[in-house]
Amino acid sequence: MTLSAFAKHAVTLVDLTDLSDECEAHAVEALAQRALSLSVPVAALCIWPRFVTQARKMLGTSSIQLATVVNFPHGEENIAVTCAQTERALRDGADEIDLVLPWRAFLAGRHDEAARMIHAVRQKTKNAHLKVILETGELRDEPQIRAASRLALAEGTDFLKTSTGKTPISATPEAARIMLEEIHASGQDAGFKASGGLRTIEQAKIYFDLAETIMGSGWATQNHFRYGASGLLDNLLAHF
Repeated sequence: MTLSAFAKHAVTLVDLTDLSDECEAHAVEALAQRALSLSVPVAALCIWPRFVTQARKMLGTSSIQLATVVNFPHGEENIAVTCAQTERALRDGADEIDLVLPWRAFLAGRHDEAARMIHAVRQKTKNAHLKVILETGELRDEPQIRAASRLALAEGTDFLKTSTGKTPISATPEAARIMLEEIHASGQDAGFKASGGLRTIEQAKIYFDLAETIMGSGWATQNHFRYGASGLLDNLLAHF
């Protein structure tokens, strides 16, 4: 695949994201307009829950999915609050829910608490995609990332996602490799999302090549593979 061909394919894998603390309605409008203007459509918009209704109206019948976040960014909300966030987002028109794993509880050994959170949200998202954000930069070591991946997969997540982008360490190829190996070992029809810190086509290709090596050629389509990014799109378009 030429670099130009890869760039065009990679655009279709982008969850075009604005989860900045200062995000306002006009920024969401600009994000949606940009997504709709592209000759090669992105996979999704990923925005704060308070903007889902606005974005849903703008996307209309477009093929672009609408994703939002719950228990975000710190992973410290309780189950009832997170389920209420999820229900509201789905009513407002979200297609995909990106849930932050209660990673502090997980690191403290309270794996059942983390499992209950994923299970509860999974029950609310039976007709929507669920991505579980592991926050791998905080889990840090391989055994913890493997264990968190297995837990999320056991609870039926549709995607494993690396990061919120709100911690000092976001996506890394090392964490991606572990997560993809666990997806492969599970035999489940689950996907992978690299999120946080992706800026260049060279970075994007590292994750794509990892996925294609571990999961098999042709696996990395938008049904199984995503980039969560705000700054990556311009760099990809420059390589068309």
